[in-house]
Amino acid sequence: MKNTVLTLKQAKENGTKITMLTAYDYSTARLIDEAGVNMILVGDSLGNVMLGYEDTVSVTMEDMIHHGAAVARGAKNAMVVVDMPFMSYQTSVYDAVVNAGRLMKEARANAVKLEGGVNVVPQIKAIVAAGIPVVAHIGLTPQSVNAFGGHKVQGKTEVAARKLIADAKAVEEAGAFCVVIEGVPSKLASLITSKLSIPTIGIGAGADCDGQVLVYQDMLGMYSDFTPKFVKKFANIGEVMKAAFEKYIEEVNSGAFPSAEHCYAIDGDIIEKLEKEG
Repeated sequence: MKNTVLTLKQAKENGTKITMLTAYDYSTARLIDEAGVNMILVGDSLGNVMLGYEDTVSVTMEDMIHHGAAVARGAKNAMVVVDMPFMSYQTSVYDAVVNAGRLMKEARANAVKLEGGVNVVPQIKAIVAAGIPVVAHIGLTPQSVNAFGGHKVQGKTEVAARKLIADAKAVEEAGAFCVVIEGVPSKLASLITSKLSIPTIGIGAGADCDGQVLVYQDMLGMYSDFTPKFVKKFANIGEVMKAAFEKYIEEVNSGAFPSAEHCYAIDGDIIEKLEKEG
């Protein structure tokens, strides 16, 4: 069954947990979709895990459209959410609506995600008014990593915690149907979740959020440049891949691959005739 804004709202009301993973290409999206994950996030984290950038700031609209469209072709039932990259919505409400529209039309997204709380309420309202579902993102917002001075847990002081609660309420009132809470103490994320009627999706925000999201390369042990505390490796696929690559090299060098079963045949008489022709 296709996951929609309505089914996700019902999941929160029923106490059913929501699952979300990132994907950036067709084949991965198809595997995640077939596994039954509710939401696929085409995150601007692709800047780190796919393009090798140090952060997400350099990711462009063209990057998001390119990868988003590939994921959308592979996802049949999961809701596809595409990140709005840095400076695609901060500059003006007009830019926010135009760029959100591009992600829906060109990337075939089911929803868009943007970072920020009270400061992006005008953008959220305008995007929602245009008929585009919005996922908000509060707490540790990676596009603001330079302003934060690094990847730091947010909301640890009373003032900061009150601000996060205000941000969460503001994005809900603006029309966001869901909010990602990243890098926030678990008890604070639990409190925020209890105050909202829309689902919360946690990443480094504890088990009481309505759902969870991880970068798939992180949870499969495929990305080792930086591993946050909140990541659990559900499999070490990175090591399996390296072992397979090494085995491939070994068999090519030894001549074991390709063997007869991997080769195409031709009538021996034809080859014999061709050899005689010189």
